[in-house]
Amino acid sequence: MTVAEALAVLVAGAVAGGVNTVVGSGSLVTFPTLLAVGFPPVLANVSNCVGLVPGGVSGVIGYRRELRGQWRRCVVLGGGTTAGALLGGALLLTLPESVFDAVVPGLILLACLLMAVRLQPAHGARRDHTGAGVAGSAAVGVYGGYFGAAQGILLLALLRLSFDEHLQVLNGIKNVLGGLANLVAALLFIAVSEVAWDAAGLIAAGSVVGAQVGARYGRRLPQATLRRVVIAAGVIVAIVLIVT
Repeated sequence: MTVAEALAVLVAGAVAGGVNTVVGSGSLVTFPTLLAVGFPPVLANVSNCVGLVPGGVSGVIGYRRELRGQWRRCVVLGGGTTAGALLGGALLLTLPESVFDAVVPGLILLACLLMAVRLQPAHGARRDHTGAGVAGSAAVGVYGGYFGAAQGILLLALLRLSFDEHLQVLNGIKNVLGGLANLVAALLFIAVSEVAWDAAGLIAAGSVVGAQVGARYGRRLPQATLRRVVIAAGVIVAIVLIVT
């Protein structure tokens, strides 16, 4: 890479780290950037996944206050995410890259619709559907291990349906699960595939800083504002995927 290309990847990593922490579609910034500087698609996808792992850790640290008392739930849901991400990573290495092209925009738009629905506890009862949460985490984990663009939007919508918690708390859980999906897939890729470590390192450095900035400002958003931001981002991502 030239100096200009390296700088572009570094900046893309910073933007992706912030976007992933607040919403969850940062790969739509880093992946096209890697393609633009000359990396082939699978190598770009693998290197992007590896590079975003430190940013995921940084985002979790940034949301540590919202995650107080949620770690047991994260461990349970993380089991589903781990299984799904392993399967998704294996699919990336064996299936054609176009497998998810037709269905992903529809899934994201569905997630936006679910985010737009106003949910109220029935007769004062709190939603606590752990089984549904694990199943949803596993399903999104498959997608996260395969590609992962906007997996945070899908996760947040499913978590909102499963648990009656403040949206910022669910966003913190989303950061844990999304980061875990990236980590599991990254370990698989490191073991069995090629990684462009120069690109991954630049994305890692940028995403760590970007995630801290995203957490600093994102966690201050009122619940209603965060919901609107997620919906808007999801619609934009779906449109981008449809037209590209």
